[in-house]
Amino acid sequence: MTRPEFIASDVHLGAVPRATEHDFLRFLEHVGGHGRSLLLVGDLFDFWFEYGDVIPGKHFRVLAALARLVEAGIPVTLLGGNHDAWGGRFLREEVGVAFHTGMLRTELGGRPALVAHGDGLGRGDFRYRVLKSVLRSRAAIAGFRALHPELGVRLARLVSTTETRGESEEVVRGRARFIEEWARRQLRDDPSLGWVVCGHAHVPAVVEEGAGRFYLNAGDWVQHQSFITVAAGIPELHAWSGTRGGHSRT
Repeated sequence: MTRPEFIASDVHLGAVPRATEHDFLRFLEHVGGHGRSLLLVGDLFDFWFEYGDVIPGKHFRVLAALARLVEAGIPVTLLGGNHDAWGGRFLREEVGVAFHTGMLRTELGGRPALVAHGDGLGRGDFRYRVLKSVLRSRAAIAGFRALHPELGVRLARLVSTTETRGESEEVVRGRARFIEEWARRQLRDDPSLGWVVCGHAHVPAVVEEGAGRFYLNAGDWVQHQSFITVAAGIPELHAWSGTRGGHSRT
């Protein structure tokens, strides 16, 4: 039996309870025992920044678990999200994940896939897209790196709304609809694509756009603890329920 490919997104480690981190570690063990690959579609960390050889220490358990997957021959692809786009050498060379920022064209289930975290898509939200380009500029990264790491982490936690869940249900649903519409448009405009995979919405979704072509969003681990598997070209949405894996939600 072919091992499935696993997809997860928006774990927000550092802003979720320790119990959620433990559940995610068990999920990674499950991937190691049953999976063929793992795709993490952004915001694995609520904040990630590499100060040369200095990294946030509280994530060492998950980093070690990801390294074990890679060493066991299970490729891990990590997309930077709006909370953790500042990855680099440590993730690539020490942990061994394939770290990417921006959109990624890859394969999923043997078919072409377009992967994007989901922030700043399309032509909308011009102010956010400008802010995004500034925060990810070389000058901004150099300035932030000049801060003491503990101060940098404190600043990041001050501006994050993950712990307080500071958005209304209406805002969350509106963002999810926008991302889904964007993804379905990519599938309509590019017949070569079999999949468009996004995160950021925090709302799980498996949506078919034409025969056997899908928009996928694995949801999050802040509320849903959800993930997607793809086996033999068939996507299934699951909710994590313990050491034996998840239950289909579709």
